[in-house]
Amino acid sequence: MKRNDVVKNAFAMPLTNPSYPRGPYRFIDREFLTITYRTDMGALRRLVPEPLEIPEPLVKYEFIRMPDSTGFGDYTESGQVIPVTLDGVAGGYSHSMYLNDEAPIAGGREIWGFPKKLAEPSLRVDKDTLIGTLDVNGIRVATGTMGYKHRTLDHDRVMKSLEAPNFLLKIIPHVDCSPRICELVRYHTTDLTLKGAWEGPARLELGSHALAPVADLPVLEVVSAVHLLCDLTLGLGEVVHDYLA
Repeated sequence: MKRNDVVKNAFAMPLTNPSYPRGPYRFIDREFLTITYRTDMGALRRLVPEPLEIPEPLVKYEFIRMPDSTGFGDYTESGQVIPVTLDGVAGGYSHSMYLNDEAPIAGGREIWGFPKKLAEPSLRVDKDTLIGTLDVNGIRVATGTMGYKHRTLDHDRVMKSLEAPNFLLKIIPHVDCSPRICELVRYHTTDLTLKGAWEGPARLELGSHALAPVADLPVLEVVSAVHLLCDLTLGLGEVVHDYLA
């Protein structure tokens, strides 16, 4: 293979058989259970990188079903997003993500810098309850429950929250394990179609695991919970801060 052919085809690994296709990436009937809870501010400050700022000691714990996603297929995801601000603009910092599909793990880490790891999350309805779980190495790490579609949420308010920016810390090591790329990335979701939004009573339990330390941000109080169904496109990112510059 000639040098020009390497450069022409080098958008993902492995070179001759990438783990995922080129974007854009469209998600149909993406379903969220998001439980917002109050946690320890000191723990948040140890985990959220500057120049992001933390307005309140809150965490959004997410369980997400993605049954129809371009190039990534059918999978489920779970993790923690921390409400933050950058230059006074509110958004969310993705702190942890656990999912059960190799393609979005590779693509999410390589393109944007999503903190994705392999695990077994689920989101399902059992009679009158929406149930999200996360298992890692056969150990139950998170359980979220919510009353099913108790109250409809305001469409415009939910759309505004979905349009807010999201932040990631993208790290790619050099061959000597020093950081070759260390950047704060911002991205948006676009082409949003909100098909339903509900709220209801909810509870969240987090368990200890050495390699999935979601409980390091303890649940002190459940503040709210939402159940969303939507279509969206995952927008590509932009670098807003280079830690190595």
